[in-house]
Amino acid sequence: MIQEKWIKASIAGTLWAASEIVLGSFLHNLRVPFTGNILTAIGLVILISVSYVWKDKGLFWRAGLICALMKTLSPSAVIFGPMIAIFTESLLLEISVCLFGRTVFGFILGSMLAMSWNLFHKIINFIIVYGYNIVELYTNLVRFAEKQLNLQFDGVWLPILALLLVYGLLGLLAAILGIRTGRKILSQAAACQPPDTESMPAVKPAANKPEFSYSLIWLFADLVLMTASLVLLNFTPWMFWSIFITGIVTVWAFRYKTAMRQLSKPKFWIFFVLITMVMAFIFTKVQGEGMNWETGLLIGLQMNFRAAAMVTGFSVLGTELYNPVIRKFFLKTYFRQLPLALELSFESLPSMIAHIPDFKTLVRNPVSVISRIVSQAGYRLEEIRNQPLMTPKVFIITGAVGEGKTTLLQRMMELFRKKNVAAGGILCPRVMDHETTTGYDILDIVSGEREQFLRLEGEAHFQKLGRYRIFPQGLQLGLNALMPHRHLPHRLVIIDEVGNLELDDQGWAPCIWELMHASRNHLVLAVRKGLTAEVIRKWNFTNSFVYDISENKEAEIVKMILEQI
Repeated sequence: MIQEKWIKASIAGTLWAASEIVLGSFLHNLRVPFTGNILTAIGLVILISVSYVWKDKGLFWRAGLICALMKTLSPSAVIFGPMIAIFTESLLLEISVCLFGRTVFGFILGSMLAMSWNLFHKIINFIIVYGYNIVELYTNLVRFAEKQLNLQFDGVWLPILALLLVYGLLGLLAAILGIRTGRKILSQAAACQPPDTESMPAVKPAANKPEFSYSLIWLFADLVLMTASLVLLNFTPWMFWSIFITGIVTVWAFRYKTAMRQLSKPKFWIFFVLITMVMAFIFTKVQGEGMNWETGLLIGLQMNFRAAAMVTGFSVLGTELYNPVIRKFFLKTYFRQLPLALELSFESLPSMIAHIPDFKTLVRNPVSVISRIVSQAGYRLEEIRNQPLMTPKVFIITGAVGEGKTTLLQRMMELFRKKNVAAGGILCPRVMDHETTTGYDILDIVSGEREQFLRLEGEAHFQKLGRYRIFPQGLQLGLNALMPHRHLPHRLVIIDEVGNLELDDQGWAPCIWELMHASRNHLVLAVRKGLTAEVIRKWNFTNSFVYDISENKEAEIVKMILEQI
């Protein structure tokens, strides 16, 4: 069962994510300056105003974590930047409130720190990507400007301090708006009105994505290659590091599509040319003392090769970190409630998006608009509290061997699709040679990938199941297809079938345990008639429904399942 503080964090984080989705696309399309700061300010206003209603400790950082994951759930090259920025902003607000309480000072200080982090985040990003040479580039340009303007003081820190002041003032404004919004919510005696469901966008299942072959060996190799590229850049001639980095980027481009996608962006090449030319200019016009443009050009190229290695390197690491093995490890830690909170967030997102106004409406009366948006959080909390779905249900399709359980599940899938009920999981279609059963395959419902699973003949070292041999690639495909994180958009997870192997804690048994404790998906299990009672007893299915295919038609079963969920 999910804890209530995670439910509240899910709602607050979804509100923040909805504002990023709706308003972020609008501001980015218009190329509005300080777009990131405006979105951060809106997120801070939401968190501060929500805290007037919910006073749970740890609400801010949990909401920030959920918002970050909702923006970066799909593997991409920007996994680290936005996730770290959003989570750090929420964490700084959390720390300030922990130290100074839910006071005006605590909110203002936390908001200013969170907003100022955007500046430090950008500076740190530039240093990581381009190395310390970017600092020298900046200081030399400022000193060149001082000479041209005949300034008599050291102005290296002046632009940064000016920006920091602007960021701090934006944080102050966000805190004031958040405090005013929170007080307005408390002063409203009327109960929050339920959302207008007619205006909500329909929830669409996530598009199927091709499976990626994750590898812990590749993850380790990528870390080694990134480290090696930095060492070569610092301690070897340009010929060595240029060839090495070109080689590893090429290798990454073949294995990871995101790596090449980042290098194909015009922004990267504009910076490449700009930095190279500016470094050549600095060494000829600013540094003097025997320096020449060739040295500056070489340093500029070195910075850009480092950027190529870092940008693609973090991209490939971000991809490998979605390895189900790594996710499974984190499900056993303090964050085991996180997948459940994310599922709630995806359920809430369409409603939240429907209530985010356009930017002009928000600017005209921000306090009233945001208070109206945040007021829906209370209604959503009550809705979740009253949901019978908080305990997943288990639907068991039972029948004799060869009676058609898999065929029934396939037809049920079509009926579920027609009813817009998203489902994932595995099917186990029979493989026939004329009228003889020679084995079974595993079919991933989401990706459509199919592998051999059981065969009458196989390698001697393959595990046996009755008269069949278990093919490891089929077993692994099924295990991957049943990982809880793959079913965030799904209401149902189908497992065909559960039998003696699972009763011995093998096969799909680990996945069933994980789906029960780290997921809110309802389960549809195909179980042989003679094993139904044992399966229910083993997993203690207290909320289960059994349908015998000899007594019920598929349309009737689908109708009964839909009524329950």
